[in-house]
Amino acid sequence: MATYDLEEQEKIDELKSWWESYGTVTIVVVATFIAGIVGTQVWNHYQKQKIEQAAELYVSLQQVEESRDPKKIGDAASLLMEGFPASGYAPRAALISARASFDAGDMQNARSRLQWVLDHAKEDELKDLVRLRLAGLLLDEKKYDEALKLIESKHSESFSGLYADRKGDILTATGKIAEARVAYQMAIDRISVKSAYNNIIQMKLDALAEAK
Repeated sequence: MATYDLEEQEKIDELKSWWESYGTVTIVVVATFIAGIVGTQVWNHYQKQKIEQAAELYVSLQQVEESRDPKKIGDAASLLMEGFPASGYAPRAALISARASFDAGDMQNARSRLQWVLDHAKEDELKDLVRLRLAGLLLDEKKYDEALKLIESKHSESFSGLYADRKGDILTATGKIAEARVAYQMAIDRISVKSAYNNIIQMKLDALAEAK
């Protein structure tokens, strides 16, 4: 029989001793590492599937939107809002539903959908847009304090002109004419003179020229 020399036997004994001390830990570490890689791949596949499903539902919602039926649109939007709330499609679905409700005169549901976007959307510009629309609804309902609070919320610079214009509308409605003029002038200064909307704001400001 072949025999190991003394030096080889010592090395084998050292390896056995090391394995008895650290072998189990090594297996656990390696297994954890492999599981981590596999788990990441499974998670990424799962996330990809969710995105694809959300996209399909959004396409379906756009098709339902053509019906102009607020009930059908609302139900289709709810599938996205409830099933995929973290997706970028869900807040957009809520906006579509809010618009359908507004057109149908259902202000309560329109406000509810817009508030959902504020509570769940991750995109700041989308929230800026929703605050503007929600403030408009509150203005129509003469809930001036609530509307003004929304407009005075922090928002991106690109929306500053529109926010100033909406603030002017709220202040005009509450009879604060001097403050409304300041708001409208700020809006004019921040919205491009090439924009047709700039002319509309100028008309609002001119209408206040003789008001007290």
